Amino acid sequence: MADTLTKDEILALAAEVIDIEARAVDTLKSRLNEDFAAACQLCIDTPGRVVVTGMGKSGHVSNKIAATLASTGTPAFFMHPAEASHGDLGMITSHDTLLAVSYSGETAEVVTILPVVKRMGARLLSMTGNAGSTMAKAADVHLDISVAEEACPLNLAPTASTTATLAMGDALAVALLQMRGFTAEDFARSHPSGSLGKRLLLRVSDVMRTGERVPSVTASVTLRDALLEMTDKGLGMTAIVDDNDAILGIFTDGDLRRSLDDGADIRTTVIGDIMHTNCKTTSSDLLAAEALHMLEENKITSLLVADDDNRLVGALNIHDLFREGLM
Repeated sequence: MADTLTKDEILALAAEVIDIEARAVDTLKSRLNEDFAAACQLCIDTPGRVVVTGMGKSGHVSNKIAATLASTGTPAFFMHPAEASHGDLGMITSHDTLLAVSYSGETAEVVTILPVVKRMGARLLSMTGNAGSTMAKAADVHLDISVAEEACPLNLAPTASTTATLAMGDALAVALLQMRGFTAEDFARSHPSGSLGKRLLLRVSDVMRTGERVPSVTASVTLRDALLEMTDKGLGMTAIVDDNDAILGIFTDGDLRRSLDDGADIRTTVIGDIMHTNCKTTSSDLLAAEALHMLEENKITSLLVADDDNRLVGALNIHDLFREGLM
C-alpha cells in the first residue's frame, strides 16, 4: 500500500488535476471553427428535437448536455444507447438530430444504432476525441473534444475528457440560445418553480391580498376603529380611502406607536388627522421582485396596490413575498 499523502501532496495533486482540466478546456477554443458553426446551424435547422446519447461517463455528460439544451430553448432529451436497441429508438423521428457523444468514437452501444438512425432520415452530430473514428466519419458534423491527457494519474479514468465534453456542450447550448434570441423571460418560463422563474414571472397580482382581506377605513373613523381593522386583517397597517376607494393615505403599526407616544386618544383621534398621505403604492402588474425592491429601498414592510385611478385594489407585505420564495 502506498504511503499516506501529506497535506501538501494532496493539495498539489488537486491543483494539478485542475490545471490539466483547465488546459483541456482552453484547447477547445482553437477548434471553434466552421465545424462548430455547422453544428449550431444543424441544430437550428432541426424541426424536431436534439436527442443526446452516450454511454458510461459520456452518458452522464450527455444527460447534462440534453438538460442544458432543453432549458435554454433547444428541445432536447437524453436517450440511453443500450435501451435504444431495445425499443427506445422509437423516440427518434426523421425530424430529429442525434447528438452522439463518445470519447473513443467507437462505443459499441452507440455505433450499433447509427445505421438505423441514418436510415430513418435523422441527422447525426457527433462529439468524439478521434476524428478518424466510426462515429466521426458517420456524422453529418463532427466536433473534436480530444484532450492531451486525462487528469487521472493512470491516464485512464475519464476526467479531462469529460470536462472538455461538458464545456463543448455548454458552448453549443449557449450559442444556440443566442441564435434563437432566447431571453431571461423564456428561461423563467421553463423554470417556473425556480427562484429565477419566480423573480421573472411572478407579479404583484399573483401575491397581493384582495377583497375583504385588504385593510381599509375611511378618513373619518377613529383611531380605535382603524386599530381594530389592522388587527382583524393582520397586515400591520390599514389603507385610508374615500367613498370611491381612492387611496388617501396609510396608517401602520409604527404610526400607532408614535401616535400613542404623542398622547393620541384612540377613541377621539380621527385617523384622517394622523395618517401618512405620501404612502407608497404599486400596480398589480408590477413584478413581485420589483415590489420587494420597493419595500427594501424605502425600508417599509407593506405596500398598497392601486389601479390607474389610484383606487385601492389590493395590498401585500414582506411576509407574502417571503412565502413565495423571493427572499
